[in-house]
Amino acid sequence: MLSWVVTFLIIALIAGVLGFGGIAGASVEIAKIIFFIAVVLFLVSAVVGVARGRNRV
Repeated sequence: MLSWVVTFLIIALIAGVLGFGGIAGASVEIAKIIFFIAVVLFLVSAVVGVARGRNRV
């Protein structure tokens, strides 16, 4: 997922340099959304991993 974030940020930078403000803004927003989804999924998987790693006797 983080590769998608980098891709959209590169698209935003190129669009911004070329003067396409609307496309650049949309790409930045998409990159932000995907980044936060990736962070949330990472935190959920980390919590589940810690919870499953414990041996309950």
